[in-house]
Parts: sequence; structure tokens; C-alpha cells
Amino acid sequence: MKRVLLCATTTGYQIRSFGEAAHKLGVRLVFASDRCDQLEDPWWDQAVPIRFYDERYSVDAVLAACADAPVAGVLAVGDRPSVLAAELAAALGLPGNPPEAGRASRNKVATRRAFKSAGLSTPSFDEVSILDDPNALAANCSYPAVIKPISLSGSRGVMRVDDRREFVAAFDRLRRLLQSADIIAERDTVHGRVLIESYVPGKEFAVEGVLTAGTFRAFAVFDKPDPLVGPFFEETIYVTPSRSSAEVQQMIVDHITVATQALGLRHGPVHAECRVSSQGVCVLEVAPRPIGGLCSKALRFTRPGGASASLEEVLLRHAIGEDIFTFTISPGASGVMMIPIPKRGVFRSVDGVDDARRIDGIDEIRITAKPDELLIPLPEGRSYLGFIFAAGHHPAAVEQSLRDAHAKLSFAIDREIEMATPRELPMSYSTNPDVR
Repeated sequence: MKRVLLCATTTGYQIRSFGEAAHKLGVRLVFASDRCDQLEDPWWDQAVPIRFYDERYSVDAVLAACADAPVAGVLAVGDRPSVLAAELAAALGLPGNPPEAGRASRNKVATRRAFKSAGLSTPSFDEVSILDDPNALAANCSYPAVIKPISLSGSRGVMRVDDRREFVAAFDRLRRLLQSADIIAERDTVHGRVLIESYVPGKEFAVEGVLTAGTFRAFAVFDKPDPLVGPFFEETIYVTPSRSSAEVQQMIVDHITVATQALGLRHGPVHAECRVSSQGVCVLEVAPRPIGGLCSKALRFTRPGGASASLEEVLLRHAIGEDIFTFTISPGASGVMMIPIPKRGVFRSVDGVDDARRIDGIDEIRITAKPDELLIPLPEGRSYLGFIFAAGHHPAAVEQSLRDAHAKLSFAIDREIEMATPRELPMSYSTNPDVR
């Protein structure tokens, strides 16, 4: 049984999808994840405990775990894991991305510099400290502009600003986010920096593909039909195939190909984002990992003979060295809606799921939010209420199915109860346990 090392966070949605694909193929997954190393196998998956902030420790831990049972390939789920996956592939002598390319792909400033050096269309940009005076920065900024963290994903912390007042408010908001407990826990000094860049207009697209020994192959080009113009950039709907012309789609793929080369990426999955306007293609980012969350379920592959496969199965085959070029995207159109969080609060329930499932073209509705979970929308949040999947003969019909199904859903979200700090408590309160 061949073994594949899967580097992931403990909260990754895709882990189960990879597990199902591995079971189908007879491949053994070896997990490396950021769980507590003081508990003995708390998830019962024999994972290797790693620390994303300590690459040397993590590489040594994985090498020790794989010493007697080598792995045939390395994959990553998520942006932080993709950086460590590059280090692990190099240490294990397996096909992958150079470590410096993995680090550059996660750093938006390094990405911008690499794209600019390669001659790609790049917005003007500047890197500043979160401790800088936002009023001084705002006075020297050209508008509209976008303020964003350097290494967060999923549009988290990304905000458009159109004037000085909006700049100062957004900068202060981003500073609070980057100084929050969960971000500080990552122990990454890059979170002390902020990227300020000119706003790029145009329609937004996503591209899913794979690199094999430096050669990029696009699996699918996704339309993002909702206008992403700010002030926040919450992604909702992905639909493929794209309704853009063949010429535009080829231009997108060509630019993504150059972008992968500019970063130095060589081998493995690729998820890329770009914008297209009358000025051409502007590549926003290229990540050496598959599409996030459960969105991969919007892609189905077939091979000669009619056998179907998921994206995870195709990527596992690629990781163990199989030729995957006989796999093609299944005919027809498909799409996914990442159900946005409408407001901050405590999730209680959802109504209308059965009615939504009866909409023509809907394949599945997966509500991932849990009862009593605190929901936090963008730009501070990093999750969705769930996912809606649809398929059909034409992308326009798929998009409409997703919108119709979403309209059937009604979410009960209660106002968050804020806990008082000790000095805000009534005077009769005592911290003495003997006082009741």
C-alpha cells in the first residue's frame, strides 16, 4: 500500500474528502497536523504532531515518523500547510515545490514582487508596519486602494478604501485583527506588516490546475458571477465552465502559467485567482494547494471508460506518480455557493433546507456551521455557514439554481452575549470563592 503524507490543519474540511479518495484507491494517508503533541493521538488518526511556526521541529518529526515506512508523495490542504509541505518534500527527496517558492506564494508582498519582475500586470503596492500612523499613510495614498494582511487567506482582513477616512478606519480594524489571539498564536512575524495596493477593477476568476515537473495544466476556469468590488471581498459563487470567450480563458491560463514560473513553483496542485478588465489579466495570487473548503466537490473528473473521480482522487494519483492526463473534467456545468454569514452572532438553526434541495439542479446542501457557534463575517471571519452544490447543462442555469436554493434558506442567528470584564461587574461581585 502506497503512503501519501497529507499536511493539514486540524480544522480542514478537505481532510475527510482526501480520506475517502485514499480509501477508494487503496492509498494510506499519513497525516501531519498542528494538534497537541502532549496528548496521545486525540483524533485516533495516528497523525504526526507538527508546529507550523517551527519548520525544523516539524520536518524532524515527520522524518522520524516516516523512517521505517517511506511515503510516495506529499500534499497540503491550506496555505500554511503548503509552506511546510514544500519543506517536507525537499527533505524527503520527493517531487514538490522548492521551499522558497512555497514561502513566496504565501507572502503577498513576495508574490507581488515576483509577478512584477516577470512582467505581469501588477498593482502599485507598498508594505508598511501595523504600528505606523494610519493618518500619515492615508495622506500619501492614492485611491481607491486595498488594505490587506500579508499572509492570511480567504479574503480575511482585505478591505477596499476610497478616501482618507475609510483608510484610517480600515487600517485600525486590520490592526485589531492582526493583534487578535488566534493570529498571534501563529507566531509569524509577517503578521506585523500590512500590504497597501491600488484597487484592481474587473471580473474575477479562479483557476484550478496542477503542475507536473514545472508544466502547468489547468483543470477548470471558474467564473465568480458576483461583483467583488468591496468594501469587503467575500467570495460566494464559483461556476464552471466559464462563460468568457475561449480567447479570454486561454489568456487567463497563460498568465497563471507565467505566475507559477515567477514564483518558482514546480510540482503539485495549484489554485489561482485573477481579475480581467479592458487592461488585460491581473493575477492576484497563486497558491500551491487545491481549492479550499468543500468547494472541490464542484469538480468531477472522468477518464476513458467513463469512470468518475473527485479532485482529491486525481491529486492523490498525481502525488504517487501516476499519469493523470487521461482525466478530464466531466461534461456539463457545475458550481458551488459558499453560504455567506450575514451578521455576527450565535448560530441557532436553519430552515428551508428540504425546500432548497428540491430546486432543480441542486446536488447537495451541506450546513457546516454548528448550533451555538459564534459566527463572524468578513473581514474578521474565516468561515462560511455551509456550501450549496449544483450541476446542469449550462453555467447560467447552475448559477440560478444556487441562487434559488440560497433564497429558500433562513438562518436563525442570535445576538452575541458579551461577557463583562471584572471591572464592569456589579460592585457586589467578589472574586473570593468563600463569598456567595
